[in-house]
Amino acid sequence: MIISIASGKGGTGKTTIATNLALSIGDCQLLDCDVEEPNSHIFLELKLLESRPVSLPVPQVDLEKCTYCGKCAEVCQFSAIAVIKKNVLTFPELCHGCGACSMLCPVKAITEVDREIGTLEIGQSDGIRFIHGILEISEAMSPPLIKAVKEAADNNNSITIVDVPPGTSCPVIEAVKNSDFCLLVTEPTPFGLNDLILAVEMIRILKIPFGVVVNRSDVGDEGVENYCREEDIPILMKIPMDRDIAVAYSKGIPLVAAKPEWRNRFLKL
Repeated sequence: MIISIASGKGGTGKTTIATNLALSIGDCQLLDCDVEEPNSHIFLELKLLESRPVSLPVPQVDLEKCTYCGKCAEVCQFSAIAVIKKNVLTFPELCHGCGACSMLCPVKAITEVDREIGTLEIGQSDGIRFIHGILEISEAMSPPLIKAVKEAADNNNSITIVDVPPGTSCPVIEAVKNSDFCLLVTEPTPFGLNDLILAVEMIRILKIPFGVVVNRSDVGDEGVENYCREEDIPILMKIPMDRDIAVAYSKGIPLVAAKPEWRNRFLKL
């Protein structure tokens, strides 16, 4: 079973849910796909087992073969290659690595070379197999690294928990797709409700079963609860605004370690 933990906005408690759920289950694997700023490892006593670079294939043009026909620029959907008279310009940071330009070049003037975009790390912690990606600074293309994190997962593991990037854009789609269930983490504020609605629309398009976790549930207003009731969305857990939880979090201490009674609640979840 693959359980993804997502949210329409950052800071709602996505990583809190993902790490504490993994620690409560114990024998599982946790994938931190929030590769632009991965932080699940902070809450785990992690033993690093493997680290390797992740690359994206980008075009390299042989100008001696090139006829400047412009076919490569025509087929590129991301403006990563341009032909201007007798010049070919490539923009590797825009390339999605689809390979269309090299495949459709009529004179085979384009080959692909690897461009490193980040690092994949695999570790172990208290029976949890842990994998995360670290995107290079200033790198815009996170979906290929997220895909690499998911490909490194052990498919024989009974439960996989995926800590998804915030929002509803391409990195989120890459992280949540093929999940069996998605937990959407929100907070009871107008901002939280606005982004929850966007996340719900995304998950419904992907046809993934889902439920909601409300963090800091005793602040804000009733908007989230009313919306979930109207849309027949189950609220599966509520976590109150608790100073002890916040202090533990600031020290990198998981909720289930600071307050052991919460372990059973996460197992129930």
